[in-house]
Amino acid sequence: MHKLLGALSLACVIGLAAFVPAASASTLSNAKVVIIVGPVEGSTASYISDAASTATVARQYSSNVVTIYSPYATWANVEPALQGAAIVVYFGHGNGWPSPYAPFQETTKDGIGLNAASNAGNSNVKYYGATNLKSSIKLAPNAVVILGHLCYSAGNSEAQNPAPTLTVAEQRVDNMGAGWLQTGARAVISEPYSNEAGWYIQGLFTMNETINALWQSAPNFNHNVQSWTSVRTTWAAIQLDTNPHATGNEHFNRAISGDMNLLTPSVVGVPISSPFGHVTLSQAGGTRVVSGSVQLRSAGPQAR
Repeated sequence: MHKLLGALSLACVIGLAAFVPAASASTLSNAKVVIIVGPVEGSTASYISDAASTATVARQYSSNVVTIYSPYATWANVEPALQGAAIVVYFGHGNGWPSPYAPFQETTKDGIGLNAASNAGNSNVKYYGATNLKSSIKLAPNAVVILGHLCYSAGNSEAQNPAPTLTVAEQRVDNMGAGWLQTGARAVISEPYSNEAGWYIQGLFTMNETINALWQSAPNFNHNVQSWTSVRTTWAAIQLDTNPHATGNEHFNRAISGDMNLLTPSVVGVPISSPFGHVTLSQAGGTRVVSGSVQLRSAGPQAR
């Protein structure tokens, strides 16, 4: 959110309750997972709790998990940590476009909100926009970025503002993903109202499936997918899975942008055994192409 330090939407926090034993060191991947929490005022502690749960899952699969949390999540700390990451998880403020804060520019918009100074509290947010991502960050090829609790990321507005039209929501998702998709990332997943990051990490490390199939199998899948070709990124698709049972901003609760045919092993390597036990992904729901022409996985009844 654009320098709005007291009006953050309080997102639903869904933790990972089950404790799982660590995998054998010999089975761990070395794929780099970076988990970041930016300053979000009074919500910082709950976001750090989400991040800690996510890190617990990630460490079951990777020996290379880096966590950086507010009040130490400065650009000086985050920028080098992101280099070469296969999975990036960011919980924090979102500053997207279209928004009430004209004009559009990418110095501060559609990037990441970090601490302006280290160890100076949780209210000193400074935005590093898509320009900073594109010029300074080099992720691993085919990396996946997961955005947690961000305004604008799935099309949603800030809590005090009206919900967007579907057209505006699609533009927001496209813009929010564009910078990350020029860092080496091949997909950007947005979950503003629940914490599904650990679930995605589990799937990325243990399944051999497309990112679209994984996304459409998430526990909070609404079976209401709508798709566009990206305006910002020529090779990418944009998908929203809006919640038909919610009104207002929470109607826009899930999104993904990128290469829907990206295979999970190309993100982190060969799938490894899951310490959670057998992983079963549910059948994906239908995909409705709103505009453009893009090949997307579609199974089951058509969403309406």
